Amino acid sequence: MAHTLVGRVAIGLLALAALPASADPERARELAATVCAACHGADGNGPVPAFPRLAGLQREYIAKQLADYMNGRRRSEVMGPVVADLTAADVEPLAAHYSAQKPAPGTVEDRALAETGRKIFVDGNPDTGVPACMGCHLEGGRGNPRFPRLAGQHREYTLQQMQQFHSGTRTNDRGRVMRALAERMSEAEMKAVAEYIAGL
Repeated sequence: MAHTLVGRVAIGLLALAALPASADPERARELAATVCAACHGADGNGPVPAFPRLAGLQREYIAKQLADYMNGRRRSEVMGPVVADLTAADVEPLAAHYSAQKPAPGTVEDRALAETGRKIFVDGNPDTGVPACMGCHLEGGRGNPRFPRLAGQHREYTLQQMQQFHSGTRTNDRGRVMRALAERMSEAEMKAVAEYIAGL
């Protein structure tokens, strides 16, 4: 799996080097099709559970994450080599491209777990001080320019990111909001919320 992923990224980087360096929608479509598609899909509905679905994510959020990868505020062994060959002018067109794509519907694998996750998403856990996820990400996980759309996100990716916020290995959240929240969540709660989000 790791060798396959490295190969895909290498092919994408070669394709990136061959593209003209101009910031426009056409270049964004080419980048999406040749560089980003292996992990995210050209339409942002990539099937690889370890990588986020980008379709329908807020443009502002995507742009922030790309910029954070580029300036080192967010780190990834996979994204690092990719963004190293992007320019600042690529960020907004790529963000706009993926934001405009139609999200694929999510699926639930464990309905009982998803119901537990729904309660946390809607009401939080007053006993441990975990606030409702809906307070920031809104009803149905639709998000807003400050807090991203979560609906239909891969459960594996969502859980991975909550674990990283919980441990402090991801630190590019605004105002430490996600770190403060995830620190209070148990592993079981994170799994339940990830399951619920996947089905939205």
